[in-house]
This record gives sequence, C-alpha cells and structure tokens, in this order.
Amino acid sequence: MGQTVFRPAQTGVMLKRRNGIWLNRFSQGLFVLLGLLVVYVLGRAFFQNPSVFVQQVLNGLQLGFIYALIALGYTMIYGIVKLINFAHGDVFMVGAFTSFYAVATLDLHRWPAWIFTGISDGVMMLIGTVTVIILTMAVSATLAVVMERFAYRPLRNKPRIAALITAIGISFFVEYFGALPFVFTNNYITYPRPFELSVFSAGMIAPWIIVAVWVFFVISVIAYVWLTYLSRKGNVQAQTWKRHPLLQFGLLFFGFMAVVLTLTGVEIQTGGKVWDLSASNVTLVIMGGSILLQVLLQYVVSHTRLGKAMRAAAYDKAVARLMGINVDGVITATFALGGGLAGAAGVLYATAFKQVHHLMGIIPGLKAFVAAVVGGIGSIPGAFVGSLIMGQTEVLAAGFISTPMRDAVAFSLLIVVLLVWPQGIFGEPPAEKV
Repeated sequence: MGQTVFRPAQTGVMLKRRNGIWLNRFSQGLFVLLGLLVVYVLGRAFFQNPSVFVQQVLNGLQLGFIYALIALGYTMIYGIVKLINFAHGDVFMVGAFTSFYAVATLDLHRWPAWIFTGISDGVMMLIGTVTVIILTMAVSATLAVVMERFAYRPLRNKPRIAALITAIGISFFVEYFGALPFVFTNNYITYPRPFELSVFSAGMIAPWIIVAVWVFFVISVIAYVWLTYLSRKGNVQAQTWKRHPLLQFGLLFFGFMAVVLTLTGVEIQTGGKVWDLSASNVTLVIMGGSILLQVLLQYVVSHTRLGKAMRAAAYDKAVARLMGINVDGVITATFALGGGLAGAAGVLYATAFKQVHHLMGIIPGLKAFVAAVVGGIGSIPGAFVGSLIMGQTEVLAAGFISTPMRDAVAFSLLIVVLLVWPQGIFGEPPAEKV
C-alpha cells in the first residue's frame, strides 16, 4: 500500500483553506451573537411598551413597501443583464422631482376639477394622484431607457466592471446635474402632498370596514388553499387560477390592510394601558399602490409574451436570439419597467416624508439594493420580502437602539446575509458544473 506524500505547496493550500474555514465559522458565530443581542433588545422593548413597538412595526411596513418598488428594478435588471445599476436610485430621485413639479407647478392633481363640475374632492384627489403617478412613471421609465441605450448597451459585451463603473459615473452625473440652479437646485425643497393628510386611530374607522376587509382576506385564503389542493391533484385549470393576479392582490392587499386597520381601529389594552396606535391615509396609499404595482409586474412577467421573453433572455440570451427574441428590446423594456417602478416609489416616498433634494436617491437606492440581495437578487418575491425586512430593520434600529445606528444596522444586514446565506432567502444556490 503506497504512502501519501504531501508536497509543501499542497500543505500550504490546505492550511490556508483550514484557516479560512475557521475564520468563516468565527465570523458567523460573532454575527449570530450580535443577532441574539438585537433580538433581546427588541424583545425587551416590546414587553416594556408594546404599543410603541407595534407602531414602529407599522412605520417599518410603510418604508418597506417603498423599498420594494426600488428593489424590483435592481432584481429585474440583474436577472437579465447581470448588472448592478447603481444609477437606479437616481431614477427614483428624478421621479420624486417630477411629481413635485407636476403638483406644485402644474397643479396636475386637480385637473378633474377643471373639466368636471360638481366632482367631489375625494374622487378628484384620487384621479389626480393616479395621474401624477402615471406621469412620473413615464418620465422615470424614459430616463432609464436613455441610460440603457447610450451608456450600458455599448458596454454589453465588455467586462462587467466597465458597466459597473459606468453605472457609478451616471449616478454621480445625474445627482450633480440635478444640483445645478436651473435644474433641481441643491436645496432641500418641501414637497406638497397631492391629497390632504388624514390620521386614523381607535374609534375613527367604522367597524364594518374592518369586518369587510377581514372577510375578503379570509375568502382569498380559502380560495388559495382550495386551488392549491386541486393543483396537487393535477388540475391544470386550478394551477392557472392559483397564479391569477386578482388572487395574489387579494392575499397581499387585504392581508396587510386587515392587520393595519385592526391594530389602529380597535382599542387594545394590556396591563391597563391603551395602545395608542395610528395610521395615516398616506400609509394606506403606499401599501395599496405598492402591492398593486407589484402584482401587475408579476402578471407581466408570468402571463405575457414580454414576460416570457424576459425569462428566456434571463436564462440564456444566445439561445433566446436563436428563437427569434429581440433581446435588446427585452432589455430596454426591463429598464423601462424598473424605471417606472422607481418613479412610483419616488412619488410615494416624497408624499410620506414631504421633502425632496438632489441627493435623496443615494441611501434609499443602496438600501433597496441590500433588500434585493437579502431576498435573493433576481427573484421578484425575494425583492418584496427583503424590502419588508429592510424596512423593519431600519425603523426598529432607529427606535430602540439609536437613530445614528439606523443605517449601520441596516447595512450590516448585508454582511450577515452574505456570510450565512449568500444566495438570499429566495435565491437559488449556484449550480455546480460537471
């Protein structure tokens, strides 16, 4: 029986590999301890003042739905082009400024009153707000298409680092071009909301509204469970209805609305103290608008020819071209969809926080990118779930740890995920080639 002889070079490689494994395990253990510390702090905060904790959770939902619209652009573009478009946050900024000029200068949110006489204020604001969002999405989509056509397409067959550096350069150009006095200026500008702010608390929401929302949610759940049962029995039609956008919208919209309206509309007491929870119509608009746009995007990707072409191009662009798919057109459409969603996020973000400036896209853009990585970049459901996690992480860290630590804790989430779960929650592990 022969004796195994290790050469010095092989021994050095094995030693480095062993040291790397121990270092990886040490770092994972360290972050697990930090995670347990965060859970302890949050649990203690909940038991000390549960109403404040739940209020922060509601605020985190509002922020998470905004991040979701931005993260969808990152994940779609990466899924097809394998490019991290760091200029995507600046498309979000341009969308916020577009809506600002549409509301403050053009007074576009009041256009129904110019045409229809006797229209109620609520209907006028609803139609006007939707018009402002559609205009903003169109402008943002156009900007994203221009970026793709003149900056990214010439570098498509170049090394990826070239496109990445170009994305960073475009980001700086858009930010500081917007700072010019004849563009957006470098001032912090107060944003006028396209509708009046209304705050709801216990007793202000009619009980029948809460009951109706719960009924619709329960019906959606029963329908989903029944269709899942039938699809497992091999019913093809049930599989189709299970993926229907109306059912998806019902599950998401009525589920989140039922929780928010119940917490804020019903008087809850613990330990003799009443939970003083509140939610505004801005929160409800952000949740409803974000869910609607994400369901529409899921429908486009899953049930249209464009969506099939997008999935084919993401799988193999060369084979997609052989099948007659215009890959360049598909990539352009993907940038347009991502840019439009970022523009809608800009409207909702400015409506919630009432301020716009030329650097406002940097931090939300980076956090949305982290959210996409956490959920599994390339996955649409992953972008949604990762954004909700990011929103909760940021708001809870600001409320119960320290406001300056908000961004540090949020970005530390990226390090934890890359160490423990590199592919993200919904991401697929890299396949081994034989």
